[in-house]
Amino acid sequence: MYTLGIDYGTNSVRALLVHCADGAEVGSCVVNYPSGQQGILLDSKDHHLARQHPGDYLFGLEKSVKGALAQAKKVKGFSAAAVVGIGVDTTGSSPIPVDKHNVPLALNKKWAKNLAAQCWLWKDHTSWREAAKITELAAAHRPQFIAKCGNTYSSEWWWSKLWHCRNVAPKVFEAAYSWVELCDWVPAVLAGVTDPLQVKRGVCAAGHKAMYCAEWGGLPDKEFLALLDPALADLRDRLYTEAHDARTAAGELCPEWAKKLGLPAGIPIAIGEFDVHYGAIGCGVNEGTLVKVIGTSTCDCGVVSAKKSVPDIPGICGIVKGAILPEFYGIEAGQSAVGDIFKWWVEVVCQGDGATHGKLGAEVAGQKPGQSGLLALDWNNGNRTILVDQRLTGLLLGQTLHTTQAEVYRALIEATAFGARAIIERIREYGVPIDRIVCAGGIARKDPMLMQIYADVTGCTMLVAGSSQACALGSAVSAAVLAGAHKDFPTAQRKMTRLEKKQYRPIAKNQKVYDQLYALYRQLHDSFGGLNKSADLGPVMKQLLTIKDAQN
Repeated sequence: MYTLGIDYGTNSVRALLVHCADGAEVGSCVVNYPSGQQGILLDSKDHHLARQHPGDYLFGLEKSVKGALAQAKKVKGFSAAAVVGIGVDTTGSSPIPVDKHNVPLALNKKWAKNLAAQCWLWKDHTSWREAAKITELAAAHRPQFIAKCGNTYSSEWWWSKLWHCRNVAPKVFEAAYSWVELCDWVPAVLAGVTDPLQVKRGVCAAGHKAMYCAEWGGLPDKEFLALLDPALADLRDRLYTEAHDARTAAGELCPEWAKKLGLPAGIPIAIGEFDVHYGAIGCGVNEGTLVKVIGTSTCDCGVVSAKKSVPDIPGICGIVKGAILPEFYGIEAGQSAVGDIFKWWVEVVCQGDGATHGKLGAEVAGQKPGQSGLLALDWNNGNRTILVDQRLTGLLLGQTLHTTQAEVYRALIEATAFGARAIIERIREYGVPIDRIVCAGGIARKDPMLMQIYADVTGCTMLVAGSSQACALGSAVSAAVLAGAHKDFPTAQRKMTRLEKKQYRPIAKNQKVYDQLYALYRQLHDSFGGLNKSADLGPVMKQLLTIKDAQN
């Protein structure tokens, strides 16, 4: 038996066919989104805006699955008839305005070029004002709503984006019968669901981004939503009343899409989850493991048994029962930009390409920690955790007339590692165990220099997922459990996931220097982040020079 995992990323969609018995990957295909700039619709007048055309999702779905099947058919013993289930993961929160038939408004000629009618991609931060107001009103009237998501509501999330649409594009908001998360919409399309009210919503998206919780009856109550805007209260009746974990199927593959893709009709489709949540499953997550999927951004996920009590943790992206694995709380945190920062420096500022990444990386590998005297903040796309402030920006401190491109490159890598350490320390501070860290994504697999820096900065051994497509693999694992190929998730993970043999252990002498640099990073972090408004930053530059002198 085989299952299919479909992973919708920021710039592309990938399909992965997996052997249920051992997780062997027999076919895969990656398709770039054709619209916009690397798949993203932008607005030169507003750098916070990031949308995607829903038609790209359908295009990528068909082309990637057919490509994976074509590759798999070359493997002895494979047959499309032996595919027993499908799993889907996507970015999020990426809500889509849809009509009464679950068709995105953007697929209607009338709205095709309207940016507000597109999918509001996870990295869209245009709703920062609405997010701040939601935080303020929730703190005053429903503090429990935001306590579960770190006490600060984000502009990356569901209600902020819907409310912003209502404020800036009321005609689009009025035309939308409902809104559906991308991770719920794709499974619904595959299942042939043509009524938004019948779409099976996953608790992953609902809990982490839409303030859904069974403790208060699901979504925020209409009285609270009316404090934001009566139109949001009215919309609540056209959304959903229940959200499901990975034990529930989103539906079965409908005849229309079975024919398009060349797969058996009627096979189960797993409930949709966000990419990194299924990616955590693809990395073999269990209690005590923190999974870091390092890509354009980084998302961190862990699980704690639902039999235990988990305290509310300030500054994280949520504690949601069933968000990753059934019967476990899913804990999410992350950084709004990581690979995006490196890409910006190398390709935008340095005007380089893939070869430039390699050239600068080789120079970085020859540098010592602290040697450049540079220190950076990793907020080029705002801060997701632990400050939850999308209006923060990046910072580079300590440059001189002798500073090189490679030295800045290393400082930016170190900045993302310092941000990762801040997250680890915050989670541990509230009693959540982190005994090992498993990293996934192309950066984790291809950049040993970065991985060693992460180990040295955090003081943690870095393990690497065995699959280059951990998110798609996790989706396929979920589909395998749902289809009955394995009796439960622990069994499926044990059989279908693995880790690379290579491990990155902290180097003591590097760790000592990074402890000094991290202390300075936290001074900048807490001061510019608004946690310590009376801090004296005057000594920081000279302390950097002292560290620099010791390394040269």
